[in-house]
Amino acid sequence: MKKMIGFTFAILGLTALASAQDITFNFDQEANFAAFKTYKWVEISGGIKLDDLLTRQLTNALETGLRAKGLVKVDGDTADLYVGYQAAVSQERAVDLYGTGGFGMGPRWGGGMVTATTYTLAIGSVSLDMYDVKSKHLVWRGTATKTIDSSAKPDKRQKNIEKGVNKLLKNYPPKKK
Repeated sequence: MKKMIGFTFAILGLTALASAQDITFNFDQEANFAAFKTYKWVEISGGIKLDDLLTRQLTNALETGLRAKGLVKVDGDTADLYVGYQAAVSQERAVDLYGTGGFGMGPRWGGGMVTATTYTLAIGSVSLDMYDVKSKHLVWRGTATKTIDSSAKPDKRQKNIEKGVNKLLKNYPPKKK
């Protein structure tokens, strides 16, 4: 029974981690990020095609975040950076465990029962890429990953997008040691 309790806590911990927002980033340590002042949107192939509404919401949040970092959007060929993003959705299985009776009552575990329910989580990821126009090399990449709440209202979805973009761009420009 002790193994069952340990297993229960391990599964609950993994389920909690799966629903948390995860941000990762990497960058070219030789790049001079102080020289990047302007950017131009480019399309990056390979990701899923988002609907028009979600594309606008995400692009607007990214533009607001890039502007807050001191980057100016340009449409011509004068940009210092090419910026694009890719989206992906994956599926993960999750388990909810419910216990009844007896657990934690003295040296014996009593007659408690554990019920497990499995379900599928949709995990959405957005990767933001920044390329140095002159060298044509990737200089910065950040990825935000979060469980998608398909029942969320539009204002909650917008807040999640903005929160994710803010967390994603927290590490731009990168701090060199």
